[in-house]
Amino acid sequence: MRKLIFAMNATLDGYTAATGDDIGWSGPRNDELFQWWLEREQAIELSLYGRKLWEEMSSFWPTGDQRPGATPTEIEYAKNWRDTPKVVFSSSAVEVDWNTRVVTGDAVAEITRLKAGDGGPMAIAGATLAATAMRAGLIDEYAVVTYPVLVGGGTPFFTALDGWVNLDLVETRTFSGGVVLTRYETRR
Repeated sequence: MRKLIFAMNATLDGYTAATGDDIGWSGPRNDELFQWWLEREQAIELSLYGRKLWEEMSSFWPTGDQRPGATPTEIEYAKNWRDTPKVVFSSSAVEVDWNTRVVTGDAVAEITRLKAGDGGPMAIAGATLAATAMRAGLIDEYAVVTYPVLVGGGTPFFTALDGWVNLDLVETRTFSGGVVLTRYETRR
């Protein structure tokens, strides 16, 4: 069975985006943290995206390595992003490319099917899609990259659940700027 990992940047009060989908709170480029994201993404064999995050990522990363001033890490990230197979979950029309297919049906059924297959780890990206998988008990690992800022509202990292989910702490790490990574595995 494949492992499903949900990892995103979040504010200290638990939001992946402030009201209005504002992610300006994530501050200036942090090369050490970006290297961590690259290594994490290189270990992923399949990325699952919600439509909104797909549109954001696909507007930048296909040519991110060709932008003036791109760092070596950003160049590697762009190449990896293009090469990694992706599935976009959307109830509306969306154009895809770069090893990507669209699923318009039942996200829980498709994620369950993908998890049951052979292969390496899968990443789920986008808080709304992750909330669906979270409520269905499909997420095996959570990685929260917490920024020292409070925004007071927006898109939450965690969704409301019907019951408790017990987690085991796997890793903590502090990056420059007071950014803290915490990784947890779901206790089964």
